[in-house]
Amino acid sequence: MQATEEFKIGDKAVYPAQGVAEVVSIDERDIAGSLQKFYVLRILDSDRKIMVPVANADAVGLRQVINETEIREIFDILEEKTIGFDTQTWNRRYRGFMDKIKTGSIYDVAEVLRDLYRLKANKQLSFGERRMLDTARTLIVKEIAIARDQSEDQVKEDIEAIFFTN
Repeated sequence: MQATEEFKIGDKAVYPAQGVAEVVSIDERDIAGSLQKFYVLRILDSDRKIMVPVANADAVGLRQVINETEIREIFDILEEKTIGFDTQTWNRRYRGFMDKIKTGSIYDVAEVLRDLYRLKANKQLSFGERRMLDTARTLIVKEIAIARDQSEDQVKEDIEAIFFTN
């Protein structure tokens, strides 16, 4: 992913593990005697507001919404058939998946979604894994829907079609 360039009010940005947000304002605050700029983000899925220091935007993983080339890469990841965690306990898998979601990388989130869908085909998921599957699906569906200006339902159908035909 590219480094963050300056966001403007009204831009869409992706905040790790929270999803797509809109930059609603750029505020200046006095922090310990030094004036700092903050992006004020509204998470589209939950309406929560988050303040991110402009100087730390890259460090926290704030990034642009993906483009069509990256969307195709996501679908390639989802179509891969390899999973290698059959011997892991569910809580070890869960921690590994959570670490991937927290990176903010859409590719890592796609791997979690793929692996949980594949696992679900073979065994019942734990409650935590079902919630994580929903989280990963929501993060990907919302970002692709915004990037392509499509309905979330259409994107969800496109993604689920991969797992029903595979």
